[in-house]
Amino acid sequence: MNYRIALIRGDGIGPEVVGEAVKVLERVGKTFGHTYEFVDVLLGGCATDAVGKSYPDGTAEKCRACDAVLLGAVGGPRWGADKPAEQRPETALLAIRKDLGLYANLRPATLRPAMIDACPLKTETAQRGIDLMMVRELTGGIYFGRREKYETDDRGVECADRMAYSEHEIERIGRRAFELSRLRRRKVTSVDKANVLETSRLWRSVMHRLAQEYPDVAYEDFLVDNCAMQLVRDPGQFDVLVTENMFGDILSDEASMVTGSIGLLPSASIGDRAPGLYEPIHGSAPDIAGQDKANPIATILSAAMMFRYSFQRAAEADAIEAAVDAVLAEGWRTADIAEPGVTPVGTRKMGELICQKL
Repeated sequence: MNYRIALIRGDGIGPEVVGEAVKVLERVGKTFGHTYEFVDVLLGGCATDAVGKSYPDGTAEKCRACDAVLLGAVGGPRWGADKPAEQRPETALLAIRKDLGLYANLRPATLRPAMIDACPLKTETAQRGIDLMMVRELTGGIYFGRREKYETDDRGVECADRMAYSEHEIERIGRRAFELSRLRRRKVTSVDKANVLETSRLWRSVMHRLAQEYPDVAYEDFLVDNCAMQLVRDPGQFDVLVTENMFGDILSDEASMVTGSIGLLPSASIGDRAPGLYEPIHGSAPDIAGQDKANPIATILSAAMMFRYSFQRAAEADAIEAAVDAVLAEGWRTADIAEPGVTPVGTRKMGELICQKL
């Protein structure tokens, strides 16, 4: 099988970690009989430097012509909040997700067996295991709502950001969560703030209706503040958590930390049509860019998610994940996950070790 993959190498450590993921893809190709056509696509701060805006014309069209998109990382202090919106990398990320119809963000938070000692929770909690999937609505809510800024007579400047959700938006992300749960442990936890927000009350009513269509899946409602508490008390109780955009942004980062390191966690942004976008959840880490210090594992595991969710090739995904676990089990660590006394390996060496296990 030949796959056409768009590569958004991005900023900071992005090009380095994408480079190692490409090596893993090529090794998997040799093992399983796949070939690739890689298409470089410019997006982020590097695009601002090159053409004056972070989301160049034609970017979405180039990505749509591919089977999947692999993204490294974008952003950095050089393109911060003082820059015009069209020059900020975060603006480009929101735009590409919207233009490609990527309404579902899948963020697995899995405590890998060799990393139990790195989990910040109680030992007995870590030993019970953590394997949850955060399903975050990605193209609606407050991040995409109407923004207002105006002067008042007695309160100075006032700003407002509108949070809005339709039944359609809630139903499609909810259905995605229920279907995904059938591939896992058949449990869905819907997270909202229905005791306060009207959007959450609509969210809950739609989710209750969907739950009746999936009698084989256990369903529960959690208020977002309780969910935040439970994620650090007993994350092993969760299987699939589904929530709106802003809550998902916050909770998925919280969930990532209970697994020991944000440098190990991948993500997938998918819609109803190809291509899906796959990226690590860590940032661009400009302070270590170009120094062969970055951890490529999250990007490599994002490539595994690409095989699982875009190409429907579970064997290839399993092989990549097993290779990562084997390398970690042997004690190899990059600097971000190295225990005291352990000499870390670099980005390229970690990529080579994982390729060898394939």
